[in-house]
Formats: sequence, structure tokens, C-alpha cells
Amino acid sequence: MFLLIILIIVQSVLLVVAQSFLKISVELFGKFSWSWEYFKTVFTTWQFAASGLCALTAMLVWMYVLKHYPFSVAYPLLSISYIIGLLVAYFFFHEAVPLTRWIGVIIVMIGVFLIVK
Repeated sequence: MFLLIILIIVQSVLLVVAQSFLKISVELFGKFSWSWEYFKTVFTTWQFAASGLCALTAMLVWMYVLKHYPFSVAYPLLSISYIIGLLVAYFFFHEAVPLTRWIGVIIVMIGVFLIVK
């Protein structure tokens, strides 16, 4: 069970990092247009490539988890990514996070604890 938790944390971190890189890259793209210049910007932005690489790695970790652990245990544990995502939003992107979301994270953490128990 300890290895499963480590794998899920690694997978969740990779997913959150992928989404964070994606958020950064779409802000760098500028206003959308169906032009070669726009798509050249998309495919030459290293943050976009890093997002894809992190997402691919997360998928490979998830494939390993699916092969070796029960789906009914592994899938609910992915909710750890909500916690990590909220922390990244607050500390890295400096977003305002209301009390209700923090309460939600606590509830999710209790749920994860009950699943692992």
C-alpha cells in the first residue's frame, strides 16, 4: 500500500505540474488566431512541451498503477491531485483561495485517509 501511495503522489504531482506548465504556456501564446505565427508560438514554447512531457510521464505511472492495484482503491486516491493543485494555485499562481475550498481540501484529505485505511 505504501508503494501505491508514493506512485499516486508522483502521478498527481506530475499532473499538476503538467497543468501548471499548460496554464503558463497559454498565457504566453497571446490572443488566439488561426495563423501560422500563433501555432508556431504554441509549438516552440518550452512550457507547452514540458506540459506534454509531464502529462505523458503521469500517464505511464498511471498505467503501472492500473496494472498492479485495484481500480477501486487507486482511482479515488487521485483526488490527492486536487490538494496539490490548490496549493500550487495559492503559492505559485498567487490566487485567492476562499475558506470553503480549504474546507473542501480537508474533506478530501479525510476521504483519502479513509480509502487508505
